[in-house]
Amino acid sequence: MSKDAYRKKAEAKLEEQQAKLEQLRAKAKGAGADAQIEADKQIGELEQAMKKARRKLEDIAGAAEDAWEDVAKGFDRAWEDVSDSAKKLLSRLG
Repeated sequence: MSKDAYRKKAEAKLEEQQAKLEQLRAKAKGAGADAQIEADKQIGELEQAMKKARRKLEDIAGAAEDAWEDVAKGFDRAWEDVSDSAKKLLSRLG
């Protein structure tokens, strides 16, 4: 996969996750008080994980053509954090 194709795919993943986050945020508002407090905490964790993933994606854009794949590994690890945070939140609001 080329650097540009990887970047576009990663951007799409982040955009999709952002849309899901908005849905989860709305769902959390309807939860009971205790559940909402925990959901808000987990939403914050997910937002932080997404910010980190976006920074890693920016690093890919700035990486040299022969080094971007190594930089992409950082995004992949950051994306795992996003996925884990999203799963945790989904199970909480499920």
